[in-house]
Amino acid sequence: MGILDINKLSLREINNTLQGSDDNSSFSIKNPKGAHALAVGINKNINVKVLGSVGYYCAGMNKFSDIKIEGSAGPGLGENMMSGNIHVTGDVSQYAGASGHGGSILVEGNASSRCGISMKGIDIIIKGNVGHMSAFMAQKGNLVIFGNAGHALGDSIYEANIYVAGEVASLGTDCIEKKMTKKHRSNLENILSNADVSDYYLDNFKRFGSARSLYNFNVDNAKIY
Repeated sequence: MGILDINKLSLREINNTLQGSDDNSSFSIKNPKGAHALAVGINKNINVKVLGSVGYYCAGMNKFSDIKIEGSAGPGLGENMMSGNIHVTGDVSQYAGASGHGGSILVEGNASSRCGISMKGIDIIIKGNVGHMSAFMAQKGNLVIFGNAGHALGDSIYEANIYVAGEVASLGTDCIEKKMTKKHRSNLENILSNADVSDYYLDNFKRFGSARSLYNFNVDNAKIY
């Protein structure tokens, strides 16, 4: 395993090393000290372990790599990621997984507002609570919340699924509770299994998604657009 120490290397040097590494390489990043834009733009099948908390946009545009953050993360974790996996042992700030097209994010703690905003295929698992307007304009993918959800959950949602085991403060425009079918139970089990999450009770989860009343303009719905 390669050791990259922010006390000895610049952020640019560390990111260049990660981006230019060979597939199946492994790295450990020491003393991150809340660094911003750490481990971004990786397009390799590598393993990265960050020993501490990070700032904004960590692991943005991730593709193929597995990144574990032993701490918490600032805004924009995994923004626009395409594939791979991100695992955070602490909490995450605003808009985690924003516009994510694929892969998965697992957060052991809580997530702030707008978690999964405009997600486009990513799976996001939050073991704690999420803030307001999570899954806002979520187009595709899955947001799994073990705890509670803040106000306006799923506002203007499209075809993403939201699974919540706790309480929901309020639902956003065009978001409704939907039936938890066998298909969706199986989907949730697969998501959690793929993320190596085993401590859950499936019957605790409710599913939320789009009522599809805003797909086409209707003058009778003008006040809620």
